[in-house]
Amino acid sequence: MHSFDNEYKQYKKDPLVPPNKAKNVLLHTCCAPCCGEVIQAMKASGLELTLFFYNPNIHPIKEYELRKLENIRYAEKNDIKFIDADYDTDQWFSRIKGLENEPERGERCTQCFDMRFERTALYAKENGFNVFTSSLGISRWKNMDQINACGHRAAQRHENLKYWTYNWRKRGGSERMYKISKEESFYKQEYCGCVYSLRDTNAWRKKTNRKPIHFGKEFYNN
Repeated sequence: MHSFDNEYKQYKKDPLVPPNKAKNVLLHTCCAPCCGEVIQAMKASGLELTLFFYNPNIHPIKEYELRKLENIRYAEKNDIKFIDADYDTDQWFSRIKGLENEPERGERCTQCFDMRFERTALYAKENGFNVFTSSLGISRWKNMDQINACGHRAAQRHENLKYWTYNWRKRGGSERMYKISKEESFYKQEYCGCVYSLRDTNAWRKKTNRKPIHFGKEFYNN
C-alpha cells in the first residue's frame, strides 16, 4: 500500500480500457521506477498484467542486474508474474550497428525499441495475450510518438495483436511515478541504459564539471 492510494480511486470510477476491452495485458517493463505507476493504474482499473523484462540494450551487466532486480522486487511485492527474457547483447549491437553516434531519440533508439517490442509481441502472441504495452512512455525523456510507432509496428507482425498507446503520464501519472519511486527507495538510473547513452551522458558531465556516473550509488530516497 502507498500513502497516496486514495489517488487511485479515480480508476475505480473511470477505469482504463485497453484495446478490444482486454482484461489481461502484457507489460514490457524497462525499470521499476517507470513501471510502478503503470502497475498501480492497471491494478486499480481491475486489469490483470504480466511483466516482460527484455532490455538487452542496458550496459554494463552490473547496471542491467540492478535494474532487473529492482523490477523483480516490486513485481513480487505486488504478486505479479515476471518474465525474465534473454540478455542477448550481441544481437542488440548487431541491430544498431552504424548508428553508434545517433543522438537520443534518433534512429538508434527507434531500432532499440523495435527490437525490444518485436520480442515482446512474439511472447504475447505465443502466450495468449492480444494486447501489450510498455512502461517506456511514462518517462519525460522519451518521445511517445516514437515509442508508439514502434509498438504498432511490432504488433502488426501478428494477427489480432494490438499495442496499447495509453499516455501513462496523464491523470497524475508522472507525479505518482516519482512518489512511488521515493516510497520504494528504487534505484535511480542516471542514463537511458545503453553504452552510447552512458558515453554521451558522461561526456556532458565532464563538460559541465560533474562527476561521472557510478553504478549502484543513487537511490530515490537519497
